[in-house]
Amino acid sequence: MTNHHDITCRELAEFIADYLDHTLPADIAREFDRHLAVCPSCVAYIESYKQTIRLGKAAFAQAEAPADASAPQAILNAVRAARKSAR
Repeated sequence: MTNHHDITCRELAEFIADYLDHTLPADIAREFDRHLAVCPSCVAYIESYKQTIRLGKAAFAQAEAPADASAPQAILNAVRAARKSAR
């Protein structure tokens, strides 16, 4: 008889990044796999999570280059001030 803990959907969501990065201990990763075998909602959640990561990486890859030295100093100062106030 095996001694395992059936993980919940919430537990899966809490550790999804570690699961996808393959940094979970082997026994816990097996519990994730066991859960995914019976929970189509979590399978869909993981797929949407992966898609979000892919889209985010693609967005950054296509991002415009930052302003160069020829931009007016006043605009650069305004952007810096706006970023500071947003934090």
